Amino acid sequence: MHFQLSEEHLMIQKAARDFARNECLPGVIERDELQKFPREQVLKLAELGFMGMMVDPQYGGSGMDTISYVLAMEEVSKIDASVSVCMSVNNSLVCWGLDKFGTEAQKEKYLTPLAQGRKDGDLYIGAFLLSEPEAGSDATSQRTTAEDKGDYYLLNGTKNWITNGNSASVYLVIAQTDVAKGSHGINAFIVEKSSPGVVVGAKENKLGIRGSDTHSILFNDVKVPKENRIGEDGFGFKFAMKTLSGGRIGIASQALGIASGAYELALKYSKERKAFGKEIMQHQAIQFKLADMATRIEASRLLCLRAAWEKDNHLDFTLSSSMAKVFASETAMWTATEAVQVHGGYGYVKEYHVERLMRDAKITQIYEGTSEVQRIVISRAILKG
Repeated sequence: MHFQLSEEHLMIQKAARDFARNECLPGVIERDELQKFPREQVLKLAELGFMGMMVDPQYGGSGMDTISYVLAMEEVSKIDASVSVCMSVNNSLVCWGLDKFGTEAQKEKYLTPLAQGRKDGDLYIGAFLLSEPEAGSDATSQRTTAEDKGDYYLLNGTKNWITNGNSASVYLVIAQTDVAKGSHGINAFIVEKSSPGVVVGAKENKLGIRGSDTHSILFNDVKVPKENRIGEDGFGFKFAMKTLSGGRIGIASQALGIASGAYELALKYSKERKAFGKEIMQHQAIQFKLADMATRIEASRLLCLRAAWEKDNHLDFTLSSSMAKVFASETAMWTATEAVQVHGGYGYVKEYHVERLMRDAKITQIYEGTSEVQRIVISRAILKG
């Protein structure tokens, strides 16, 4: 059992940390207030090779392992979770799904530019379309339909809470083809945003990750070529579940980063702020908060790295990714709230960053499987075996 990161891992971690501090920190408060999509930052992530980290270089990726991905996600999320969620969706949900289950033709046409994060010099990223107004945690209740027309499918329906909704060039869409077959009648499709009949709804005005591009997407008689179906007929639900298991490692890492960022700010502030004649770090009440933060963060980090290691070693990481996701997300929410408390009144002020981290933390308990869903996954696994 080895706990020491390799030289390559340390280099990737440093590159991500430098990027976050130099490219993401300037303007992060303004982007949050204006709900501005971080296009420049995402393009620079692409230059670093961080938009297709785990994809084979044959298809434009960086060929890194999942541990590298966890390390990079943590560092970027410390500063700006709106940037890291774009990175997470493109890596975990879009590129990984196509790399694992796509045909050679699909990989050449779509995966290569997605892994590079650009095409013809412009941003080229993807989005994962599963959630609907009545199908969030219950992913089997798909109302979006894909009617088989022979040479193509006719796609109709609405998807919501879609990260990268307006900025993506490619959508991976989960839709119902045969209602009578239930989850076995669901398929996954590659849909180009530019296709006739695709309509992007208004951007959601959110509590946190406000720079992230979250929209509803509507499909009105969209023709999807047969060759754009992923896997065999009826594979869509399995595709979504397998992809989300990996996605949970990304969101767990995002939550870890948010918690780490809040803790580092609280630690720094406790050494500067004085109360009752001494720095507040000298008060036991603050010391205990910092001790609990550090402990929960380290436990979250180990859970994330365990899940990443299992994934890299081709083991079943369903249980470990759910454990990492639920624990890290709840750690992020708790740590960010405590960081605001350590800052006192200043914690309520935007320029000190912790209030934004607290707002950003909440979504990690909800998207890519709520904490309640993670506990269902965990309990089923432990009761089975």
